Amino acid sequence: MNVKFFLIVISFFFLICLRPLFSSDFFQKEINEINANVIFLRHSWAPGFGDPENFKIDDCSTQRNLSDEGVLQARKIGKFFLTNKIKFSEILTSEWCRCKDTINEMNIGEWETFSGLNSFFQNFSKKKLVLSLLYDKLNNVKNDDFILLVTHQVVISEITKISPPSGGIVIYNTINKKAKLIRNITN
Repeated sequence: MNVKFFLIVISFFFLICLRPLFSSDFFQKEINEINANVIFLRHSWAPGFGDPENFKIDDCSTQRNLSDEGVLQARKIGKFFLTNKIKFSEILTSEWCRCKDTINEMNIGEWETFSGLNSFFQNFSKKKLVLSLLYDKLNNVKNDDFILLVTHQVVISEITKISPPSGGIVIYNTINKKAKLIRNITN
């Protein structure tokens, strides 16, 4: 094999493999495709399953929390939004520490807690109340709004029928109820 040809093939391979796996153009195209006005973000990586039996909403030591990997993941998600000038008209998060820590580490602007995003997986919050608050919120989102909701897998899948991974994004249109999972933007 010709050495020059081999080097060209290898260079092309590395160029393709090392390019960013996710672009803002792709992200915007996906948003436009369903005219999404909500982004559901599942909290970053917090190893384990559920929360300890002694869970207290105002005591992070009684909750499953972000790992170092989860903190880094949140920072990368925030960097993606900032670098690509993705701005939100409102940012809300669950009252769980792993959700508040996710949005805090993202460092993309002011946010508020919203109990309509709390997990009802283990009945620490009542499903009926959480969903009532969340549906009321979603029904009042205007088509030209663009809001970020940081929450839990159980909440996202209840609304969108999609179960995202930790740090995963589901875009959602509150008018036509279309939803779409976006691949990991932190790659």
